[in-house]
Amino acid sequence: MTDQFNNQNGYGQPGQPIPPAQGYQQPGYQHSYTQPVVDAPNPRKTSSGRTFGTAFAGAALACVIAFGGFTVYQNVTGAPSGSSVTLGASTNTEIQAQSTDDTLPEAVAQKCLPSVAAIDVYTAQSSTDMFGRSTSSSGALTESSLGSGVVLSEDGYIVTNNHVVAGADALKVTVGGEEYDADVVGTDESSDIAVIKLRNASGLTPVEIGDSDNLTIGEWVMSIGSPFGLEQSVATGIVSATSRSQIMSNSESSGSDGYGYGYGGSSSQSGGYTIYPNMIQTDAAINPGNSGGALVDSNGKLIGINTLITSYSGNYSGVGFAIPVNYAVNIAQQIIEGKTPTHAQLGVSLSTVNSQNAKRYGLKVDSGAYISAVNSGSGAAEAGLEEGDIVTKFDGNSVSSASDLMLDVRSKNPGDKVTLEVNRNGDTKQIEVTLGSDESSQSAATQQNSGSSSSEMLNRLLNNSGSSSKNDAA
Repeated sequence: MTDQFNNQNGYGQPGQPIPPAQGYQQPGYQHSYTQPVVDAPNPRKTSSGRTFGTAFAGAALACVIAFGGFTVYQNVTGAPSGSSVTLGASTNTEIQAQSTDDTLPEAVAQKCLPSVAAIDVYTAQSSTDMFGRSTSSSGALTESSLGSGVVLSEDGYIVTNNHVVAGADALKVTVGGEEYDADVVGTDESSDIAVIKLRNASGLTPVEIGDSDNLTIGEWVMSIGSPFGLEQSVATGIVSATSRSQIMSNSESSGSDGYGYGYGGSSSQSGGYTIYPNMIQTDAAINPGNSGGALVDSNGKLIGINTLITSYSGNYSGVGFAIPVNYAVNIAQQIIEGKTPTHAQLGVSLSTVNSQNAKRYGLKVDSGAYISAVNSGSGAAEAGLEEGDIVTKFDGNSVSSASDLMLDVRSKNPGDKVTLEVNRNGDTKQIEVTLGSDESSQSAATQQNSGSSSSEMLNRLLNNSGSSSKNDAA
């Protein structure tokens, strides 16, 4: 992928988000909280303001990452046909409060706290040789990180972030005042969603599920989770914005902060990419430990899964992000049904067009997404897209780079029809495309060795075209 961000490390530079503070240790508990980190790119500037710079708030405890814009889960009171698991509360209740400043927070907290879990992650201790390679494991488990989760069913299905549970050897989950052992049911690394299942659980309180496609900027929200290990914590705020989007390389989430606290990610995640279109921005406090927790509305209905923050200090600074619930529950449902989560796919390999390469190669436009290859049998091929086409708009929204087009595609569902504005040898064309599914490439990705390069994993996740590493895929 062309590096359009030109970001060295971004730490302490004006306008550059930085990782959350590392190594917090709650007195008396001896927890060591490790957090992944990602270099923050420059904001995507479009008329809709859909992209932003973010920092990983941490697998260990964190509050941060994710997606949206998929099929509306229609006030989910039951699972789609074919599933025996009912996700979300079976009844809907309306909260009556005198005012936002008076009893509303109390009422919402009382309703939602039983549906939010604290997740403690344990990993096996291992020794390393002089080259940093793992040589042996003592078998002893040590609490390495923590996060939050949201109860989806009475028998213990919980949705959380993939970065919370990645690399876990054992999970302890506290919900409703009870502690349970838990297992990972499945994950979707490319969207940072995971589902875990509590052992021998029954009678839990599933959250009521709202509709993240019908949010109003400025509406009241509450974040719930375990910031810094402080379980059952709530904070209030508003929806600051919607449709915030980001692409992150998982290889960027490894490293050290210079004080011996790793950011994590290198041993537990592949070298692929996580794509986060249409996230909810909020000023409700999100801190390390809130990752995977709930963002709820004034009726106590789940509207998002807390995932990312932007901050100079690495902790809460008023800018946090949540994965929209419509997307998160859609992915969770597929995982619970034993399916490989799928996403929309155009079926092309891409490069970014800018003023420099446009001049060098004599291109007719100086920004857009250049199609360097079209997959046979894909929606792009069937619509008549050709190698050399430059996509400049997606459903009327400007496309200035390959990343823009990738985010636009992932904000849709397989089977959706979209209209691309394409420059072909100087002529502008409107081409309607029916988006396909990345099911085959996602299945292939899960079978590949996690040591593959970032570019190879990106192609498998989004395109499976085997194209040059200079190209992105959508």
